[in-house]
Amino acid sequence: MRIDRLRWLVCTLFIVLCPLLQAQKTKDKAGYDRAARATVLHEAIVYVAADADSQKVSLVTPGHEVVIVERSTPWVKVFANTDVEDDQEDKPEFGDESAPPPASGWIRDKGVVTPSTPGGDLILYGAAANLEDAASRPNAPKGAAMAAHLLYRRVAEYFPNSSLAPEAAWRSADIRWQLAKADIASLPSAREQDPTLRPRIFDGELKKVIKNYPGTKYAAMAAYELIDAKLCGDWQGLPKCPEMEAGLYEKYAAQFPDSPRAAEALYNATYRTAVTVTMYTVEENRKKSEAAAAKTQALAEQMKSKYPQSDFTARAAAIAYKVQQGVVIYGNDRD
Repeated sequence: MRIDRLRWLVCTLFIVLCPLLQAQKTKDKAGYDRAARATVLHEAIVYVAADADSQKVSLVTPGHEVVIVERSTPWVKVFANTDVEDDQEDKPEFGDESAPPPASGWIRDKGVVTPSTPGGDLILYGAAANLEDAASRPNAPKGAAMAAHLLYRRVAEYFPNSSLAPEAAWRSADIRWQLAKADIASLPSAREQDPTLRPRIFDGELKKVIKNYPGTKYAAMAAYELIDAKLCGDWQGLPKCPEMEAGLYEKYAAQFPDSPRAAEALYNATYRTAVTVTMYTVEENRKKSEAAAAKTQALAEQMKSKYPQSDFTARAAAIAYKVQQGVVIYGNDRD
């Protein structure tokens, strides 16, 4: 009898708690129902009321999120947190106590994509690709690259099971990385030999790609990008930096031999090793110069074996030939 009662209690608790647990699962880390999250494909003005003549509250730009509160055709009432910076802390756009409160208002119900939008993954991916293409052209629209970054990110967030999710996550992370790298390259510290003297580039999104899509080409490409943060700003004519960098690229090629960037990595290792041949020659360190020359040849041969069709292999062969002929690789050659 006691056993039957215990079973009844367990079943009752399961029936009561299961919907609560399920409801918790439908909420993201910011505490909002996932189904209520949405983004826009165009600039959407937020109005106080569902009336285009009412006061304008804010503006939602492509890729930024809104939380849908209610619909009243042809309007949608939303919380629009347009003031949150996509900063290096990778904070959620909602639920961050330090962020300004979301602006509440109405936007027109057009160009709004949610996790339940049919074909939403393809729509978001396509919109992101169009903006990425626009950002690469002369006189690019302001904010096009960042909008592409955000829209790609929504693909992976809203449609994690989509076949487009891995590449979208990679493209999103890559755009952000390239923008940050370009900003840092304009600073005086970018020319420092020691890479730790530069501002740190946020690497959280690239690391997420590696973590979430292990064994894919996107994880391998993300790992390649991370090498950037370890490279010297200026070699200053000393072999320490190119030698260290050659080691990084050689290690990458060994770890990701099937990566789309593996041949490029080995070429970078070959070139930097060839550079040290010249540098050690200038230092009159014959032993190290000869060792570097031998390694240059070995790396070039390795590329012929592993990546015979790659342009990088041909480039490495030309570098190795120059070294063999005693041609200066780094600096001026005026024999």
